[in-house]
Amino acid sequence: MARIKLGRRSYAVPGSKPVRIALGVVLVLLGMLGFLPIVGFWMIPLGLLVLSVDSWRVRRMRRRLEVWYGRRKEAKAAQKAKAASETETA
Repeated sequence: MARIKLGRRSYAVPGSKPVRIALGVVLVLLGMLGFLPIVGFWMIPLGLLVLSVDSWRVRRMRRRLEVWYGRRKEAKAAQKAKAASETETA
């Protein structure tokens, strides 16, 4: 069974490649109808996440987003640590 790692958690997705692709496409298409009740815009990133298992283009976008977010998180942590050290010395 294929798994998607998102942060520290791991989620199972269907083991069959055609089922994963169909599920991802359906989620993205229904997400575009997010203004309707029940379906929502939250389905678009979920569908792209499922598609990233099989599509190198979507996987590349997801990886770039992960790297960008990780660097941003590290920069904010470093900024907080610098601010905390400056207040201790003052």
